[in-house]
Amino acid sequence: MSSLMIINEVLQWAVLAALVLAGLALARQVGVLHVRVAPAGALDANRGPAVGEAVPAMALTTLDGRPFALGGSRSGAVRLLMFVSAQCPLCKGLIPVAKSFAAAERIDLVFVGDDDAAVQQGLVAAQGLEAYPFINSGEVGRLFEVDKLPHAVLLDAAGKVLAKGLVNSREHLESLIISHEMGVAHVQDYIAGLQPAAGKAPTATAA
Repeated sequence: MSSLMIINEVLQWAVLAALVLAGLALARQVGVLHVRVAPAGALDANRGPAVGEAVPAMALTTLDGRPFALGGSRSGAVRLLMFVSAQCPLCKGLIPVAKSFAAAERIDLVFVGDDDAAVQQGLVAAQGLEAYPFINSGEVGRLFEVDKLPHAVLLDAAGKVLAKGLVNSREHLESLIISHEMGVAHVQDYIAGLQPAAGKAPTATAA
């Protein structure tokens, strides 16, 4: 009877050890998979002023007729330029997200578009953007070579580009801040550096 109990206990320990090893192997695979399918950040098309480059000073006018200076040194917080359009469904869905994000991160939010003034005023009224500067000028879009929307550009107080890219979610907006804090042009650069390391199998040491 005692022999059966000993055998039973040995078998239990063997099963437990096998489960632990299986758990460790599964955890490693989940980690590799997480890196491989990590959410992409804002997609930068590498056009217009590059990250770290100063934006040329531009004297602009907001939709409601106020003067607005883009580029050059200024006092204040980091500035987020959101390129939007009334004809863009993604833009309409992202505008409230951008407002919430800017408030949480204490960022100055500026909307930029290029359309008929009446159409833009309708967008401002529908989205409650009266408290935000709205630049209705194709000049800014041409400067940053924006061809798809919604698009975002993060600028510091000296007028330098901190991060930029095509965005369609709060996660993408957050990636602009993250990439700036990590010192990379965009999150894809960081993820691309992780993937080769994650794919490498451990090498066996010679005895």
